[in-house]
Amino acid sequence: MPKTWKPGQERRFIRELKLNKPYYVIVNIAQNMAPWEDAQLYREVVFTRRLPIIGTPCTDSGASGAADAILRLQGPVYDAPPPGMRNIADAARGVGAPLGDNYEGVLDEAEIRSIEKQAAQGSNPRSRRPIGSWRV
Repeated sequence: MPKTWKPGQERRFIRELKLNKPYYVIVNIAQNMAPWEDAQLYREVVFTRRLPIIGTPCTDSGASGAADAILRLQGPVYDAPPPGMRNIADAARGVGAPLGDNYEGVLDEAEIRSIEKQAAQGSNPRSRRPIGSWRV
């Protein structure tokens, strides 16, 4: 059974933590922003060094990735990937598969005209906005 540390157990977590070993944190996904994603995913956290003076383990991002801050602010930390969850770094379930040899994309005349119009407007250097321009 995987070991779990909950917020409030920061000292115990820091004492039992091993450097360069992956730990896992659950991330809640906003379903109104990404309805195609799973409601919860996990992410991997690796503590690679210790902060100077206080000696708290941290990630490469420094104090914002300190072990006690991650446990306190991001919820329970696990020493094994939570079962049945997907890593946030992996491709989504419905993404990344090839379309197949029998796929045929059909465009109607209105879509073709729209694409041609966009290409014609965007290809003239005088009508393009300069890079970094904030005016519309």
